[in-house]
Amino acid sequence: MSSQDVLQDASTLASYNVLLQVMFRALTFVMNAFTLRFVSKELIGVVNVRLMLLYSTLVFLSREAFRRACLSGGSGPGRSWRQTLNLLWLTLPLGVLWGSLLVCVWLWLLEAPDPQAVPHYGPAVGVFALASLVELLGEPLWVLAQAHLLVRLKLGAESLALGAKCLFTVGLVVLAPQGGLYIFSAAQLVYTGCLVLCYLVYFVRFVGSEEANRKGFPIKTVGELLPRSAPGEPAVDWALARLTWSFFKQSFLKQLLTEGERYVMTFLSVLSFGDQGVYDIVNNLGSMVARFLFLPIEESFYVFFSKVLRRGGDARSQKQEDVPVAAEVLESLLKLVVVVGLVITVFGYAYSHLALDLYGGALLSAGAGPVLLRVYSGYVLLLAVNGITECFVFAAMSQEELDRYNGVMLALSVSFLLLSYLLTGWLGSVGFILANCLNMALRILHSLLYIKRYFQASPWGPLRGLLPSPALLLALALSAVVTALSESMFCCSSGWPLRLVHVAVGAVCLSGVLLTVLLTETRLVAFVRTQLRPGTRGKRT
Repeated sequence: MSSQDVLQDASTLASYNVLLQVMFRALTFVMNAFTLRFVSKELIGVVNVRLMLLYSTLVFLSREAFRRACLSGGSGPGRSWRQTLNLLWLTLPLGVLWGSLLVCVWLWLLEAPDPQAVPHYGPAVGVFALASLVELLGEPLWVLAQAHLLVRLKLGAESLALGAKCLFTVGLVVLAPQGGLYIFSAAQLVYTGCLVLCYLVYFVRFVGSEEANRKGFPIKTVGELLPRSAPGEPAVDWALARLTWSFFKQSFLKQLLTEGERYVMTFLSVLSFGDQGVYDIVNNLGSMVARFLFLPIEESFYVFFSKVLRRGGDARSQKQEDVPVAAEVLESLLKLVVVVGLVITVFGYAYSHLALDLYGGALLSAGAGPVLLRVYSGYVLLLAVNGITECFVFAAMSQEELDRYNGVMLALSVSFLLLSYLLTGWLGSVGFILANCLNMALRILHSLLYIKRYFQASPWGPLRGLLPSPALLLALALSAVVTALSESMFCCSSGWPLRLVHVAVGAVCLSGVLLTVLLTETRLVAFVRTQLRPGTRGKRT
């Protein structure tokens, strides 16, 4: 498969992933806004911080390293999928081990919430751990689908699972609000069960079909999806297992960085459960664009870079026809996330208070909520750039470089936890976001240095994507000033007519910024049109 074909498939995957995440976030957004009217902020803090941290930690530590390693090297005919699937099935026993340890920590080492305010904490911990193990059952199928770019499967499976979870949650919150944690625990189990069932049904029907044979799918019978051995061959590919171990050490540290503020809140009790609930809601609002746009692009183009580039070396050691494609794609991705991140930063400052007031009323708009969302709007820019730079770096690094990078991640993890604790004691919840900003900036710096060295001996300079046009920067600066003045004059305590004036001012400024993008960032516009729209054919940017 040529680099252009891989680019086409990765672009299609990114487009459908973005669509999926838009739907996911929209449904979650509506569901949270609805349930805020029926449950306490303490319950939200326990579910969204304490229990979801258990779920994400167990799942991430059990599967992330396997995902990264098993998606490296593509899905060509020289690959032994029997050995790869055997390796992937190890995620389940590993999940059982992690689950046993984490459940003990969550039940007996951490402070339990007040049973009068948030009852049923113990059973909820067990059900969330069980939901994590159920999701791990589908991991081999997920990797198969991702490696063979079965984009509609992921879209359909996660859509159905999310819809079932939302309907289940909203229905029980309305009909039996006294259920408390039982509702959210059962809803999580419904989500993971539906997700795995969708993948299972699809592959039972797909494996051995004419479509599978036409696509050259390597699995011929459903039994081949299960762990199995072959005479004269090792059960797993040991080179892939060693790469998995390298990613495992890295993923452990990456999890600390990704969920660091929740670990600090959970283990050091720097905020009450109610304050944790407010912080989590603001955090989810602030990260909506990052999660439904940036994360799917990062995941999909990691597949592209890992297939096009050979690990280790630099641009000179790659197939020379692939280097321009990789460089141009990286440059366009950087330009895309920088432009979107700057727009979010500028308009997030002036519209945070209004957004929180509309979403949760005085519960969110009073106090530190607007300040939290404004600071988070700036953090989104760093989050976006780091996602793309690390996407490339992790696909290009050799195993030895990944091992060395683990030391960098360890230092960043320790510094992040220390900064979070110190800044939170000084600035409250805002300290978490500032600590994230500092650590994200250091990670970006490390990745930029690697990318610069990688392309140093080639005529390609993808880091130019970090610099928007001067006209666009001017349009953003004017929009920042105008919208800030509009907020001080029209929002948000003078009634709806003046609020609508403030919204209209923002719409005019945003239209001006988008028009400037269309006129001055023509290569970026062409990239989005050809690579990030479902149904388009991948072309060189």
